[in-house]
Amino acid sequence: MRAPALLPIAAALLCAGVVCAGRTEAAPAPGAGPEVGLGPVTKLPLPRYASLKTDRVNLREGPSKDHRTLWVFQRAGLPIEIVAEFETWRRIRDSEGTEGWVLHSLLSGRRTSIVSAGQGGDKAPVPLYAKADAGSGEEARLQAGVIGSVKSCTGSWCRVVVAMPQKRGDVDGYIRQDRLWGVYPNEKVE
Repeated sequence: MRAPALLPIAAALLCAGVVCAGRTEAAPAPGAGPEVGLGPVTKLPLPRYASLKTDRVNLREGPSKDHRTLWVFQRAGLPIEIVAEFETWRRIRDSEGTEGWVLHSLLSGRRTSIVSAGQGGDKAPVPLYAKADAGSGEEARLQAGVIGSVKSCTGSWCRVVVAMPQKRGDVDGYIRQDRLWGVYPNEKVE
């Protein structure tokens, strides 16, 4: 006779990529391109970028509400990378490499990105240009950690919209793609 309480745990471990046919499976490498594989639930590429839908998202140790909360995200629109799927749960990674499970209903397909620090942790503001050209005028200078909505990417430049409360509105412009976390290198977004 099987112990019913063990079945959900075994299924969670299997689908979490922890145990698969008696061997340990590694999670996809950070920054791996979206062609790594397809999710077993959604049939969408894994890994892939998405964002948090609400201002309060519990990051859990495993794919159920029975698992302990590791972290609470408190920023709607924060970009995340989906690295695994299990039923209604998605294993995500944030820009700092923290991983855990969240309910799929707390995620949005809306693409956002976060401005990353430059080489060697350079925290100098990053220019947001009027055009996809470093010679064009600057619309704003963005600090590392600023979040913007991704409108399109060419593979080297992304058009983003950033909320600028001090300017009473949004700023629309172009930023070098390699200065953003939330889009893959050379990825084209339409």
